[in-house]
Order: sequence, then structure tokens, then C-alpha cells
Amino acid sequence: MVWSAAFKLFHWSTAALILGMFVLGWVAVSYPLSPTKLELFKWHKSVGLLILAWALLRLAWRATHRGPGLPAAMGRYERWAAHLAHAFLYALMIAMPISGWIINSASDFPLKWFGLFRVPQVVGPDKGVQDSAELVHLTLFWTLLLVLVVHVAAALRHHFIRRNDVLRRMLPFTNSGKPEK
Repeated sequence: MVWSAAFKLFHWSTAALILGMFVLGWVAVSYPLSPTKLELFKWHKSVGLLILAWALLRLAWRATHRGPGLPAAMGRYERWAAHLAHAFLYALMIAMPISGWIINSASDFPLKWFGLFRVPQVVGPDKGVQDSAELVHLTLFWTLLLVLVVHVAAALRHHFIRRNDVLRRMLPFTNSGKPEK
């Protein structure tokens, strides 16, 4: 059994959004203070809120649609690690945008989501809250990066070492449903 086309779309579009966010965030932080820097941060914040909404939609989809399950040959420890890694990924895809939203709110900086509508503030202006949220946001960034590296390494391990279909059945435009080894 393979993942549905809809779930593959969720998976790969999320991956693209997160990769884009890493680049956009890094460039925005490194850029000298200017109107361009402010514009980069507007995009960073809007895409972050898009990722939050997308992650919540993914969770709703997962709750209502069954996936192919893990290969029968996977041991208990591997199954536990896979479930834990996915739980961490979802938690991080939700916590990181929320921490960014708190930073924005605490800095009392108005935000219009992609210029369409104003995003409500979740906390009042507070420099201490802003500083704490920035530390949390940075910590979540490095944690997400680490978990994504482990996620990709596990997928590659399944493909090249275990030689099963875990990676192949998530690839776009594949329909491999051959039994697992």
C-alpha cells in the first residue's frame, strides 16, 4: 500500500515550505536593516502562519485517513522511533510558527498575512516575552533541523540499506505497492 496522492502533496509541499522558510529566515536575519529586510520578515511570518495552518490540516487529514502503515519487518524500537519522530515533526511544525507569532505580537509589530488581512496579536507588547520567544524560536529551529536530518537519514536507510519501499511509496509520481522485504 502506498500513501495517497493527497498525502504526498501534503508531505512534499510541507517539505518545500519548511526548506523555503529556513532559507528565508536565514537571509532575513543576515540582511542589513533596510526596507528589504522588513519585507523578507513579512514573507517569513506569512509563510510561517501558512505552515501552521498546513500542519493543522495535515493532522486533520491523518486523523481521518489511514496510511499504509510501517513495514512488517520493522522492530518495536524502530516503530517507536518512527512514531516519536513524526510526533516531534508535527509538534515542531505547530510550535515554531506559534513562537514566531508570539515574537511578532510581543514586539508590537502589525502583521498582515500576505498583505491580505491583519493577524491578531496573541500577547501584548513585552520585551521580556519577545526575548524569551526568540530564544524558543531559535531552539525550535535547530531542533527541527536535527529532526529533519534524522527523518531524511531514516528514509535513506530504509531505501539503501533495508531495501524496503518506505521511501519509494512516499515519492511523488510513484505507485509502488510491492510487498516489503
